[in-house]
Amino acid sequence: MHEDHLTKALVAKNLRIYAAVTTALTDEARRRHELTPTAVAALGRTMTGALLLAANMKNDEALTVKFAGDGPLKSVTADATPKGVVRGYVGNPQADLPLTAAGKLAVGDAVGKGTVSVTRFTGLKEPITGSAAITDGEIANDLTHYLYISEQTPSSVGLGVLVERDRTVAAAGGFFVQPLPGADDSLLATVENNLQHFGNVSAVINDGADAAAIISKLAAGLPDIEILATTPLAFRCQCSRVRIEDMLIALNEDDLRSLIADGKAEVCCRFCGEKYQFSADDLQMFLSVKQKAAKIKSQAAPA
Repeated sequence: MHEDHLTKALVAKNLRIYAAVTTALTDEARRRHELTPTAVAALGRTMTGALLLAANMKNDEALTVKFAGDGPLKSVTADATPKGVVRGYVGNPQADLPLTAAGKLAVGDAVGKGTVSVTRFTGLKEPITGSAAITDGEIANDLTHYLYISEQTPSSVGLGVLVERDRTVAAAGGFFVQPLPGADDSLLATVENNLQHFGNVSAVINDGADAAAIISKLAAGLPDIEILATTPLAFRCQCSRVRIEDMLIALNEDDLRSLIADGKAEVCCRFCGEKYQFSADDLQMFLSVKQKAAKIKSQAAPA
C-alpha cells in the first residue's frame, strides 16, 4: 500500500489534474475520533477534498471546508494546507446509518441538507468564505457544485473511502480535474468519457493505484502529462499543551476558580481528539499568572 501523497499534473497544457491517496490519514482520524463507518467515510472524503483544493494555494495559506447539514452527523469539518497537512472532525462521531439499497455507506443521508462552505486563509486581514447549498451530501458532488456556483470554476471532484468489516480504512483518496481557459472541445470530451468510465476511486486505490496512476487513468488518450509535484500527506493538528495552557489562562478568574475547586481539568481537542490533563496545582498557577499580568497592566496604565 502506498504512503499518503498528493500529485499535481498538467495535461495537454490545458487541463489540471490533482490526485491523492489518503488511506493512512483517514484511518488515523477514525482511530482518534472513534468514528463509525459512515462518519469516517464522510470525514475522509471531506479531508481529501480539502487537501485537493488547498493544493492550488500558496505555501503559507490554508483553507477550511465545512458541511453544515441537518443529518445525524450534524457537521463535517476539515482544515488543510498546501504543505499536505490536514485535520478534521464530525459533529457526531458515533452517528451511523444502515447501508443503502446498493450496499453503500449512506453518507448523503448522514450529512443531510444544508450548506457547504469553503474558507480560504490567504494572509489578507479577513479570510474569504464562499458557500453553496449541499446537493446530495455525498461530499464530492457537493464540492463540484460549490466550485461551479461559488467560484465559477467548472471542475470535477471524485472522492472515496473504503471501510473494512473491522471498521479500519482499506483505501481512501480522490481527484480534482479542472480545464483551463483554452481547453478545446475534443480534450473536454475525452476527459468526460474517462470520468464516466473511471469507477470508484477508493476501489482503484485498493487495487494498488498511486496518485500518478489515477492521473494517467483520467488522462487516458491525452498527450503531454507533466507531473508538477508530489507532496506527502499527513493528519496533523496544531494543538499543543502550551496552546491549551494559554486558553485556560485566558478564562475569567471565576471559571478558573471553579476548575480549581473541581481538583483537575481535562481539555480535549475537537480536531484531533488529543486529551490534555491539568492538576489543581497547574490551574492555581494559571490563576496566579493571570492575576500577576492584570496587576502589571493596571500599574502600567496612565493615571
